[in-house]
Amino acid sequence: MKPSSREPIHGQWSSRWAFVLAATGSAVGLGNIWKFPYITGENGGGAFVLVYLVCISLIGIPIMMAEILLGRRGRRSPINTMRHLAQEEGRHGAWRYLGWLGILAGVLILSYYSVIAGWALAYLVRTGSGVFTGLTADGVNNIFYSLVADPERLLAWHTLFLTMTMVVVARGVRSGLEQAVRYLMPLLLVLLLVLVGYAMNTGAFQQALGFLFYPDFSKLSPNSVLIAMGHAFFTLSLGMGAIMVYGSYLPRHVSITHATLIIATADTLVALLAGMAIFPIVFANGLAPGAGPGLIFQTLPIAFGRMPGGEFFGAVFFVLLIFAAWTSAISLIEPLVAYMVENLRMTRVRATALAGGVAWFLGLGTIFSFNIWSGDRYKLWGLTFFDLLDYLTVNIMLPLGGLLIVIFTVWVMRRESVMSELGVKDGPLFRIWYLVSRYVTPVAVLLIFLHAIGVLQPLLNP
Repeated sequence: MKPSSREPIHGQWSSRWAFVLAATGSAVGLGNIWKFPYITGENGGGAFVLVYLVCISLIGIPIMMAEILLGRRGRRSPINTMRHLAQEEGRHGAWRYLGWLGILAGVLILSYYSVIAGWALAYLVRTGSGVFTGLTADGVNNIFYSLVADPERLLAWHTLFLTMTMVVVARGVRSGLEQAVRYLMPLLLVLLLVLVGYAMNTGAFQQALGFLFYPDFSKLSPNSVLIAMGHAFFTLSLGMGAIMVYGSYLPRHVSITHATLIIATADTLVALLAGMAIFPIVFANGLAPGAGPGLIFQTLPIAFGRMPGGEFFGAVFFVLLIFAAWTSAISLIEPLVAYMVENLRMTRVRATALAGGVAWFLGLGTIFSFNIWSGDRYKLWGLTFFDLLDYLTVNIMLPLGGLLIVIFTVWVMRRESVMSELGVKDGPLFRIWYLVSRYVTPVAVLLIFLHAIGVLQPLLNP
């Protein structure tokens, strides 16, 4: 069957903007609102941001274009897409395991992502009700540790968040996914702008802008560069099948290049706006910008508890965090649901219930990692169940998936097939993208992989 005549069996987005909103929703998640600000704080601010923007151009955009291209050309779940495309190009059928890798990574990530998103739900209630008002750092820490030490409470929030996700996915592409992002993404942007507007009146906005956008290269280390490279890859939800399956619903007349540029720009803008909202609050309250992973759940609540209107603006912040997590979670489960509908002849509702049930069950391991399984007797190689899942997915599965995606697109597929799906001619811009994708991007992803598994650490820290 020719690619041009292959139609998506799950339906398709109604427009380019529907796809852009959905893919941006997939990309914009806890990584933008939670991780980007704290790793920027840990790595010196402006110089790190500048390197990160370069990495988005050389790593994120080429791989995202490749993943969307594969998805639209295959028009199926990632597994069936890779099988069809390998056959079409006369290659070995083992490439279908790239699809399996993405789907498995997505489900594993969702299982613990849902637990962390459940924390945001819990904090929304606590912040909005004024629990943090006037508390010291010790008081805020006690609230956090009492939450994660209670498996029943964590289970309730995990179940609620996953149910929210499954309800959207079960409704299908246009009635579920598209309708959700059509409202959630504009609301997310509005909430973020409200917080930035508040941050402008804290008295520390100029300090925060200087920290974010004034590059001090003396604070930049080789390790910081590799962290920027890694986040440029992870922030766009690459290598986990989500962008590929969303690409399979993309109408043929939509330009993959233009859509990718808009998505990458929007994702980066959200991350920068998050920094502009968070750092003025941090600086105005004399807190540390490099507070690490605890910035959102242990540092910011102190600030919200001190400032006028903290209950309202704290609640707005955690609603923002929940929306970002929700749009990402939807994309994590969609590839497995699409595969079960295609191959197991399930209804979409039943497939969603089964896929969600698997993620819910695996999430129990993450919940118990913070309490009843936190002791050394339950650890493997010194890592809890949650640590193992996080390490396996983020450090191994996603970089490997991204590397294989770009290799298949520019080394395995015929050049003519790539140009045909992109809808471009063999001009200068295509040649630059093809050259970068062939040589620069794979080497960069390989460095991310080697850094993530610790191979480069002896060289960086002799």
